[in-house]
Amino acid sequence: MRYIGKIEYAEARKMRQRNTRLYRALHTPIWIWVFFLSPGPLTFSLFAHGFSLWNGTWLAIVLTGVFTAASFGQLPGCEPRPYILRFDEDRPNPLYRRICYTFAWNAVINFALLNLAGLVIAAATGQWLLKEIYTYAYSPICAIILCLGLMGKLPRVGPSTKHEGTERRYFYGSVWAVTISQTILLIVWKMMPTSPIAIDVRLTVYAVALAFTGMAAWQGMLPRTRPILPGEIMVSD
Repeated sequence: MRYIGKIEYAEARKMRQRNTRLYRALHTPIWIWVFFLSPGPLTFSLFAHGFSLWNGTWLAIVLTGVFTAASFGQLPGCEPRPYILRFDEDRPNPLYRRICYTFAWNAVINFALLNLAGLVIAAATGQWLLKEIYTYAYSPICAIILCLGLMGKLPRVGPSTKHEGTERRYFYGSVWAVTISQTILLIVWKMMPTSPIAIDVRLTVYAVALAFTGMAAWQGMLPRTRPILPGEIMVSD
């Protein structure tokens, strides 16, 4: 599909030489959430049955790891100064960026796919099999995504930062689409009782939300989803 949406020019954006403490602090919860979600079946148990001892233990491990990495500037957005200054510069992509964005892609893709699959199966059969889906499907999909990340085949996860100006929009567009759609799904889920009609409504709302937000991101209508034409020195988040 040919892109016909809005674009940005690197020279028109304000250059930032250092990340403020507030900026770095605001990025830390993002990575806490990303890694806290990584054990999918445990996350499913959290939403299905509430917070447990296992959730608390895993959260403590994540908090320790994330705060330690952030203190050394080893998380995207938590560095003392931005790593990427030119969107077309062929620089090595640091290992911490590749790891973090790989797990972020897993959080974005895996949960969206499994929730959609659960809704489709429920609409077709009238049975909720989300627990079984998360038990048996989450780990294989996670393994595939991690392997793709290891091979550098995901946006922002490659060995070079040369295509950052376009790859960042794929990442943020996916994050916006999935986050907004799943928030809407959660609201609809809580508002409607369990019934065949409610299942169809939830599936329809979720699918429409994914399509609408995905298209809005593709057109560059959401924050950080416009392609950036390289040229002058510029900062990437």
